[in-house]
Amino acid sequence: MDTEKKVLITGASRGIGRAIALAAAEAGYYLIAHYHRNEEAARSLLNEVNSKGGNIELVRFDIADRAECRERLEGLTAAHGALWGIICNAGICADNAFPALTGENWDSVIHTNLDGFYNVLQPLMMPICRKKQGRIITIASASGIIGNRGQVNYSASKAGIIGASKALAVELASRSITVNCIAPGIIETDMVQGLPLDAALPLIPMKRMGKPEEVAALAVFLLSGAASYITRQVISVNGGLV
Repeated sequence: MDTEKKVLITGASRGIGRAIALAAAEAGYYLIAHYHRNEEAARSLLNEVNSKGGNIELVRFDIADRAECRERLEGLTAAHGALWGIICNAGICADNAFPALTGENWDSVIHTNLDGFYNVLQPLMMPICRKKQGRIITIASASGIIGNRGQVNYSASKAGIIGASKALAVELASRSITVNCIAPGIIETDMVQGLPLDAALPLIPMKRMGKPEEVAALAVFLLSGAASYITRQVISVNGGLV
């Protein structure tokens, strides 16, 4: 059991983040589960982890708000010291054809998804660097690799996360801190509602959507000691889509 290893998961209340949180709790990690608006879902996660004997606390902030992130995350460091793992999962989409894409559509997605990378990770870096151990996992998307129609803003944000993750991995490798990126394909979550699945599923060699638990299994492996020589990688979980 890894109860002394503390892991922050952003966007932990729903979808892929919730699945990762539950899998990490089952593996014995102490969870710091982040949420922004959906307190009911966050409390549900808290109750489920507690009912199974896990260790969890909730933290609430907006990953697009740099000052709020720094305040909350410096407080976490003061309370817990250097974290073992950080999983940057929180993100949003605002899809539209590019000619109809508004400035608000662009800014909200970039500020949340890509700026969130900096806002969450940068305040936590020095303690982790001093400890010379840790795991950083970012959640990108197949859209950030191949680009998707109607997702120019989302694809840009996720491609940026991939590049930032690779660069950070180079900086931290000598300190035994790994940085890897998971790029899910079409996963059964709220985010696929409204997608043209009838057109998308035939493009997937496995002919089905993925399950959040299939992404979570990889994330928990990357947190583990067994993954200590894996860094700077983008690993797709997509049924063979790309």
